Amino acid sequence: MNKVLDERDFQQIMHEHADYLLRLAFLYVKDWPAAEDIVQDVFITYYQKFEQFEERSSVKTYLSKITVNKCKDYLKSWRYRMQVLTNSFSVRPKNNPNRLVEQDERLELAEAVLQLPLKYREVIIYYYFEELTVIEVAQQLNLSENTVKTRLRKARTLLKDELKNNQWEVLLHE
Repeated sequence: MNKVLDERDFQQIMHEHADYLLRLAFLYVKDWPAAEDIVQDVFITYYQKFEQFEERSSVKTYLSKITVNKCKDYLKSWRYRMQVLTNSFSVRPKNNPNRLVEQDERLELAEAVLQLPLKYREVIIYYYFEELTVIEVAQQLNLSENTVKTRLRKARTLLKDELKNNQWEVLLHE
């Protein structure tokens, strides 16, 4: 039996997941135009291979996995340069008197995360920014739970070493 993807269903899936996938792709490739291209490619792939989706996971999980794989392909095929992360890490409301300091600290933290090797960066992103559990991160990356825990521990150590000389005025005192 062939499954058919109705155009309205496809439009709904795109509408529901595009922003999330774009943020996810950007966290990997650190380039908005590249992230947009990747997400477009993800939806094209999903549309073309819809029949292969076995519904063993949610559509969001399935599309996320395609996105991560396409980002990894992009990172392997292009020797792209590190760029400063600007729009992905939100700041607190505007009435916060420490907003500029906090924004600066968040950007510094984001830059440090982006300097990590990919295997550490991705567990930090999933665990802290996407707020997945260790089990969910392990499933998302096809790793054992212990591997995820080890990578998180190593990533925290690398970040701690990188950021040890910083004076954190706002983020540590919230």
